[in-house]
Amino acid sequence: MKRREFITLLGGATAAWPLVARAQQAERRRIGVLMGYAESDPEAQIRLAAFKQGLLALGWDESRNLRIDLRWASGDIDRASAFARELLALHPEVILSNTTPVTTALQRETKTVPIVFTAVSDPVNAGFVASLPRPGGNVTGFINLEPTIGGKWLDLLKEIAPQVTRVAVMFNPQTAPYAEIYLRSMETAGTKFGVTPFASPVHREADIEAVIAGLGREPGSGLIAMTDSFMTVHRKAIVELAMRHKVPLMYFISIVPREGGLISYGIDLTDMFGRAASYVDRILRGAKPAELPVQLPTKFELAINLKAAKALGLTVPSPLLTSANEVIE
Repeated sequence: MKRREFITLLGGATAAWPLVARAQQAERRRIGVLMGYAESDPEAQIRLAAFKQGLLALGWDESRNLRIDLRWASGDIDRASAFARELLALHPEVILSNTTPVTTALQRETKTVPIVFTAVSDPVNAGFVASLPRPGGNVTGFINLEPTIGGKWLDLLKEIAPQVTRVAVMFNPQTAPYAEIYLRSMETAGTKFGVTPFASPVHREADIEAVIAGLGREPGSGLIAMTDSFMTVHRKAIVELAMRHKVPLMYFISIVPREGGLISYGIDLTDMFGRAASYVDRILRGAKPAELPVQLPTKFELAINLKAAKALGLTVPSPLLTSANEVIE
């Protein structure tokens, strides 16, 4: 090949490279993720990583064929609404939502863009889907808990702290509009376990402190933190206050006993996020949310912190230890 021809060919190829790179970039599919938790929460990062790993296993690679636009609502309803609008302006093909307030914010903004939710308690009454087997619209996903679990929370709390006869059920009405469902199930179960549950709604951290301090002054008091993004974001303050005021505390996520709380029982949310990747994959490949049934939880976990139990003067029964998925010494 003559030198002039080679240089011409090389110049043409060099000019084409940016075009190839732009074409590869254009081939990336675009999805949005709106997390209800805080970006600084290590447990939330683990769940997000499980979702990304699930996508990778299905062939979706951020370095090759996928772009993820990510926002963190941090348990704030106003932030959730602002980020919902922001994400939709980027024209994603599907959005992964996390928690009821976040899903509400997204559904308010679109009735066409597919939404796959996680950690939502009551999607039918929230208006997200027509029914669990037949969602019927642009929303489907993965339920985090079922109402009857309220009785299980009472049962486990009574087993680890037999002196408890009254239990405050704490939640933020703004971020847990489904609270009444759980309260009813706990009222039904309370008679069986000799415990009187009562609602303790909170809206800010000062309210949390007032509730727990009040429980500490009443002998036989216990506390259940309802499944709620507000309870997740403020969990460290709740644990610290419960331990300071000697109030036995039941939570719904296993990170709480690892962070010093007494006991938790709930679903494996990391597993749920991994499973959610399958629905995002199916939608990217042409499936409609209306055709994808809402999925029920499949993995539950019980965690107990023995150090917290000792600090509260409690002895954990052997059967409870045996049945626990995780025991923190």
